Amino acid sequence: MAHQSVLKIEGLSFGYDKDKLLYADFDLELKRGELVAITGKSGSGKSTLFELITGNLKPLSGDIKCGKIGWVFQDPYSSFHPSFDIRQQIADVAKLDDIEQLSYQMGIALPLLDKLPHELSGGQLQRCSILRALLMKPDLLLCDEPTSALDNVIQLDVMKILLQFLHKIGILLITHDMDLALWASDRIISVDLPCKAEYAQ
Repeated sequence: MAHQSVLKIEGLSFGYDKDKLLYADFDLELKRGELVAITGKSGSGKSTLFELITGNLKPLSGDIKCGKIGWVFQDPYSSFHPSFDIRQQIADVAKLDDIEQLSYQMGIALPLLDKLPHELSGGQLQRCSILRALLMKPDLLLCDEPTSALDNVIQLDVMKILLQFLHKIGILLITHDMDLALWASDRIISVDLPCKAEYAQ
């Protein structure tokens, strides 16, 4: 299980305009137990890479292979329906067998799971978002700026929670925060125009 490949991208080329590629012959392999950070300016193609990995966009050329995907979004309030409690929304997409043990590990008080999203703080709700993603038992976790809407102390707590489960998954993290990328990641990919290769930190 350890060091098993959970994402392999080979020869990826993509651009919304074929004359201005965001990715040109781009390769990336991510293994279980690794966290790779994607950094770059707004509009440089970070979120586009996630859309390509999930199949929402089709590459011009190249091949993408990945295991089961989980996703943690930037704004936890927009990733939950406001009218249903947290437990119900998790049950819609994942089995609840491990929910109590996992909640305890993540510092989520069980009564919070029976509340509506607006009754939780941003940090509590982002923990629940991660809980939902992990209960789906993904091989690959796509994290799109998961801490940018939180204050600095809560940011660190959320990242420590993600790293706690890294031995089970591979994580691809979009972030504008280079300090966070340097602290948390095994490798950093700086997305420029076009992005051709990754580099190690």
